[in-house]
Amino acid sequence: MAIHPIDYRYGTPEMRAVWNEENRFRAIVTAEVALARAEAAHGMIPREDAETIAASAPEARLERAKEIEAEINHDMMAIVKAVTEVCGDAGRWIHYGATSNDILDTATALQVRESLALIEEKLGRLLGVLLARSAETKTLVCAGRTHGQIGVPTTYGLRFAIWASEVSRHIERLRQMRPRVVVGQLTGAVGTQAALGDVGIEIQETMMEFLGIRPVDVSNQIIARDRYAEYFMLLANIATTLDKIGLELRLMQRSEIGELAEAFGKKQVGSSTMPHKRNPIKSEQVCGLARIVRSAVEPALQNNVLWDERDLTNSSPERVLFPEASVLADHILNVMIGVMEGLEFNKKNIRKNLMMLRGVNLAESVMIDLTRRGMNRQEAHEVMRTASMQALAEDRDLSQVLGERAEVTKFVTREELDALLDPDTYIGTAVRQVERLIEKLKPLCR
Repeated sequence: MAIHPIDYRYGTPEMRAVWNEENRFRAIVTAEVALARAEAAHGMIPREDAETIAASAPEARLERAKEIEAEINHDMMAIVKAVTEVCGDAGRWIHYGATSNDILDTATALQVRESLALIEEKLGRLLGVLLARSAETKTLVCAGRTHGQIGVPTTYGLRFAIWASEVSRHIERLRQMRPRVVVGQLTGAVGTQAALGDVGIEIQETMMEFLGIRPVDVSNQIIARDRYAEYFMLLANIATTLDKIGLELRLMQRSEIGELAEAFGKKQVGSSTMPHKRNPIKSEQVCGLARIVRSAVEPALQNNVLWDERDLTNSSPERVLFPEASVLADHILNVMIGVMEGLEFNKKNIRKNLMMLRGVNLAESVMIDLTRRGMNRQEAHEVMRTASMQALAEDRDLSQVLGERAEVTKFVTREELDALLDPDTYIGTAVRQVERLIEKLKPLCR
């Protein structure tokens, strides 16, 4: 019976497949085969036995390993025995010269490699959707907001471009950290490679060549967990970007704002008691699950602090952290791609909110122009501050209030004021910024 929601509610099939028991078992078997092949390449075991192991080890079964583990209470040795059983006399060399984490951590590297490939692919897809949205809305002027209050105008294109730029940095981080995180080891009980003799370094390098990953430079019994912590921090960073986007979408879908909305199915139900509701449930799911992904960072950092050459306190958390954080991060990436693809714009409300303050949000535009025409900048700021407060208090257009002030009309005409208070003309280089970013980031898209 399923217990964790990953089993029945969250997660893509491809990422679940990376972290399920069977794939974990296969990664361990793959590492054992690579070990035997590397040892044969350096004359440590007979080449024909290594070939038998390579041919026969894939026949080992997870179910048999579990049966053995129930008897001996050691998961790694249970797998060693299960593989040994299917390899005949050559099985005597299985796990030769290795300690458990030589194989377990190397298997983790194989899984992390698969996981990062999926995450990178989805980041590329999300980037593509964000850039497409940015292109189509690069001239869609809207109210900018700071502190939850309407400020000078911006464009939706620039908002999407800012998110796209952030996603592109996650792709860059992922690629930079991959060689630091996707590493294997063959260093023995405490890191000295004593069981491998003088060719330990060479065997380790050859083993990792067979697996297509890098070897550690040095380690004790386990790979240092600063590497894995970096992986979890990347997932947390990605999740936080998705949280940030999801929060903004939820804010913009508020009834009193109503600028954006998630797609809503014809038969979709928003509430069990309020039939009219159309809730941003997908963005809320992203924001909620981002909290779980971020929660992996603290135990991942603590897992790097162990007794001497190692203890076992990292093992049990990692059995939870790797599948949970990886599956959920991948899941919310997938959800956000869908949200962005189906996002709806209410241009009427976007315009209404932009014009809500009757020009007050363009006070900076007039201040800048007054200063350019000769007024002291600080004086211009005070003039516009008091005029804005008056316009708000009296519920009047800012242009009307300014037209009554001699210190303003001395510099600008009423027609010029109207032009300065046109939000469509006060978006600076927003369109150019978007176009430049799209051109720069297109190669990263999927």
